[in-house]
Amino acid sequence: MMKHILLTSVAAMLGLALNAQEIVQWRGPDRNGIYPETGLLKKWPEAGPKLLWHFDQLGDGHTSAAVTSKAIYISGMTDGNGYLYALGLDGKLLWKKEYGPEWTENWNGVRSTPLVYKDKIYVFSAFGKLSCFDVSNGNPVWSVDVFKDYDGRNITWGITENLLADGDVLYCTPGGITANVIALDRNTGKLIWKSKGDGDKSGYCSPLLVKLPKRTILVTMMEASIQAVDAATGAFLWKHEQTNQWAVHPNIPVYKDGNLYCTSGYGRGGVMLKLSDDGSTATEMWRDPNLDPRVGGVVLIDGRLYGGGDKNRKLCCIDWKTGKELFFMQGIAPGNIIAADGMLYFYSESGNVYLIEPKANAFNIVSSFKAPYGANQHWAHLVIRDRKLYVRHGTSLMVYDIAAK
Repeated sequence: MMKHILLTSVAAMLGLALNAQEIVQWRGPDRNGIYPETGLLKKWPEAGPKLLWHFDQLGDGHTSAAVTSKAIYISGMTDGNGYLYALGLDGKLLWKKEYGPEWTENWNGVRSTPLVYKDKIYVFSAFGKLSCFDVSNGNPVWSVDVFKDYDGRNITWGITENLLADGDVLYCTPGGITANVIALDRNTGKLIWKSKGDGDKSGYCSPLLVKLPKRTILVTMMEASIQAVDAATGAFLWKHEQTNQWAVHPNIPVYKDGNLYCTSGYGRGGVMLKLSDDGSTATEMWRDPNLDPRVGGVVLIDGRLYGGGDKNRKLCCIDWKTGKELFFMQGIAPGNIIAADGMLYFYSESGNVYLIEPKANAFNIVSSFKAPYGANQHWAHLVIRDRKLYVRHGTSLMVYDIAAK
């Protein structure tokens, strides 16, 4: 009996330790919009999957939920100030912490999804304040102002960057002249390195770490180009032209097997770059104007890229190797896209959530429902965790049961 109690206690302690080591970030474990969930419904009831609960006091914003095994973290703006919320898995408010002014000038609200990294949570405001909190109680740990401390510059619609961490290093993009990209100690907020880059302002993009055979590089899109720096030192490596009329490039790059894909809205579309083994060069392989999401991202599945176009209003499938458009569907784009268990999940800017089967030569819309709560834009990217679908519509977060019975 005593041995059983001891083993149970050890297992519980190990479970707590594992929970404390969670890393939860924007667009899933690998920042690519693909969630490693199985056993999900392949068809929803006529009215949509079962709504488990909704929380309607978030304030304004476009950030997604960061869902851990213990809690849900999300941000919102009320009366011009940003707040970090911690909700229980049942939707009950655990705590709420103010972290400073947020964006009120146009497309009001918070922009950057909280990053949970082990025992800490990080929030980046539209005005360049980077704050670190204790994940368990929301107590502040440290903060920096990247505009005041690192000569950062704001952009037309406010800084929008979903933070990236690796080990004890936290990366962000102030877009300054001397501190274009910086790396901080994520435990203390102290500077590790700063890179001058090429002097471009930030482009609303979220960075990606690319681990190559001979070097790890950090890639992102700035206002006029795709850029890469050495992740260990900040040394500037290369840039590749990528422009559109508004200098807006919010879609995170996609990397696979030496190839890097970057895409932008307003009709610009995407470009495929071939990276050298040491990341010091990038060679253009092809361009495609059809897949041009403004804020909705893309997913790569079995050699095919899927996403909702902005200017052409098409849900597109293009070939990863050639950039050729294989097929498309009109009527539901633009919107954001994720994938899980062989299906696509598309959250249209109209407020409809679609379950889509990607077939060999066509999209098959299996089910759909309209988000019933919230206000303003349907821009927050969908999240799947523990067979639940998290849908944010501005002021509200809705959670649906999508487990196959």
